[in-house]
Parts: sequence; structure tokens; C-alpha cells
Amino acid sequence: MREEKIIVLDYLHNGYPRMKKIEPIIQSIGFNYFTLLELVANKEVKVKEEIKLDDKEKVRYIRRRLEEKNLTNFARNNLKEIVKEIVKMREKYFIKFFNESTRISIRMHKLELIPSIGKKHVRLILSERKKPFISFEDLKKRIGITTEIESLITKRIIEELKRKEKYYLFVGHFPTPTSFKK
Repeated sequence: MREEKIIVLDYLHNGYPRMKKIEPIIQSIGFNYFTLLELVANKEVKVKEEIKLDDKEKVRYIRRRLEEKNLTNFARNNLKEIVKEIVKMREKYFIKFFNESTRISIRMHKLELIPSIGKKHVRLILSERKKPFISFEDLKKRIGITTEIESLITKRIIEELKRKEKYYLFVGHFPTPTSFKK
């Protein structure tokens, strides 16, 4: 489980205030596992730019993994919008989640962890998915949810990024290697 591509949340040309070594810093979110990463840049980048992690022209190395609380205010303000864009770009993946998700326990289904989806909606989704959902719009129409599905998924992802959850649906939490430097 490794990120291959990131989206830039913030770019700090001279790094953080009071850094011993002045390096251009990129705060980013991973495209596949929503991993928050801090990278050292070789070249100036733009906010919302997609960058492959192996692009040596733009990325010198991955400095560390970040927690949501370590993001700059600017990055934190961009987080919701950028996560929502990623969710829209990966619509097939999330629709597959709705089509194939299972129970966590006898009393709880994975779908219940998504904000605004309770037991009633879960029953509707399970009965309707005999014919697989093909898009967010199809899911929304067949279930009768008034809120955008992308917004509900985005809200869940941000909750997973902000605190320690008992169950993680979308944010990949895996052991941190001692060093990402190449």
C-alpha cells in the first residue's frame, strides 16, 4: 500500500518558519489512500496540482507523514474541496464500495459509518444493490438520498483523517517506515 500520486494542499516556498534548513515544502494528500504527506520540492508547484511521487523533477523526497493537525491553515482549508475532487475522480471505486460492502459485526454494517446513512438507508441500499449501482447519481435516485453522495464520503474521509477511528473505510493506516528518503 503505497501512494503513487499526490495532490498539493499547500506549497511553502521557504519551508516552515524557524526551520534550520530552508527547503521548499509541499503538504499533500495521497490519491489512493488519502495519506497526508510532507515532501521536499525540487521545483515550485501549484496548489491542487497532481504530482507522481516518482517525479524527480518536482519531488526531491518525502520528508514525513503528517497528521491532520499538522497541516497549515491554508492546507486544512483546501482539504475538504480536494478530497471531494478525489472522490469524484474515483467514483467507480466508491460505487464498488456501496455495491460490495459487508457487515462489520452482527449489529453494524460498514455503510452505517458513512455520515447520514442509518439502518433504514442501509436496508434500502442492500435491497437495491441486487442490480449494481453504476454512479453516484444512480445511487442517490434509487435510495432517495437528498445529499450528494460525494459530500457524505468526503465527510467520512475527513473524520478518519482528524482522529483515531475504531474502523477505517477509506484512509489507509499502515506502519510508518523509518525513512522515505531516496
